[in-house]
Amino acid sequence: MSEVTPARRFRRATMADLPAILKIYGHARELMARNGNPTQWGSTFPREEMVREDIEQRRTMLLVDTVDGEERVLAQFALCPGADPTYANIDGAWLDDDPYVTIHRIASSGLARGAARDCINWAIEHYGNVRADTHPNNKAMQHVLESNGFARCGLIQLLDRPTDTTRIAYQRHEW
Repeated sequence: MSEVTPARRFRRATMADLPAILKIYGHARELMARNGNPTQWGSTFPREEMVREDIEQRRTMLLVDTVDGEERVLAQFALCPGADPTYANIDGAWLDDDPYVTIHRIASSGLARGAARDCINWAIEHYGNVRADTHPNNKAMQHVLESNGFARCGLIQLLDRPTDTTRIAYQRHEW
């Protein structure tokens, strides 16, 4: 279960959140590089245009809390409903072909432990059938997904870049 309290809650991002979101993505890129995963997001992913589109399409969810009357963003992710074209071909097998949502671009600000776990659990609680993928070098995200009951389903290839395309695909379906 998520540790969501009145002071710790989820909300959709607005354009006013863009600077904080971009800062957190920068922090996440640095953290991934320091932990042996410099290529998953490189130095520019996700690009600002993608982040803006996620906000405009109401895909960006924020985990926030309030300290001394000030709201802080603890973590963020894009929640994408509908079939993800990247997931059409898998070297392996999905748990099922039922409708699902995909978690993309999850990142923690580093201000609170367990923030990524809380984001994943929120998605499961609200949508039931959730897919995600991560880079083979992203051991931290693999651990978060697997320790939260996701099954490793196989390998997929990203469609939006020419190199470093292999990702480990995960799914969790609450029946």
